[in-house]
Amino acid sequence: MFFDGWADLGRILLVGTLAYGGLVALLRVTGKRTLSKMNAFDLVVTVALGSTLATILLSKDVALAEGLVAFALLCGLQYLVAFLSVRSNRFQSFVKSEPRLLYWDGAFLMSAMLDERVSKEEVLAAARSDGHPSLDDVGFVILETDGSFSIVPAGKASGDLPGVSSEPSA
Repeated sequence: MFFDGWADLGRILLVGTLAYGGLVALLRVTGKRTLSKMNAFDLVVTVALGSTLATILLSKDVALAEGLVAFALLCGLQYLVAFLSVRSNRFQSFVKSEPRLLYWDGAFLMSAMLDERVSKEEVLAAARSDGHPSLDDVGFVILETDGSFSIVPAGKASGDLPGVSSEPSA
């Protein structure tokens, strides 16, 4: 239960080092975008890479070569999705959501908040964490594609917000 033998520890050290090295090499080849947090799909890939690394380290049933192929598959698919997203608006709209305006000029946009399943309390908490004790000095709040909130102070908010939707997302 506490110790099964030196061979198991040696396997973890050897396979873990090689798997980690392989993952780092793949991430360098596929670029910074592979581990970005720009949208939900990116998060899934990042979690899947971590889960795959843990499985390679701890499961004797998964060979190092199989794990490296799994890394390559995930990184390759992430690269392909990013590649297609920047070249096709139709594909991009399929895999990515748009930022969503939740609060504007002193008013909560309840329809948008309901669609995005965000409460007033969550918007207020995001404002507080950004240094705004109330929404009195906030011009607008946007729910970004990665699920984070952007808080823009009043006075800096003017005109239309390019790329931001206040319409229901599909």
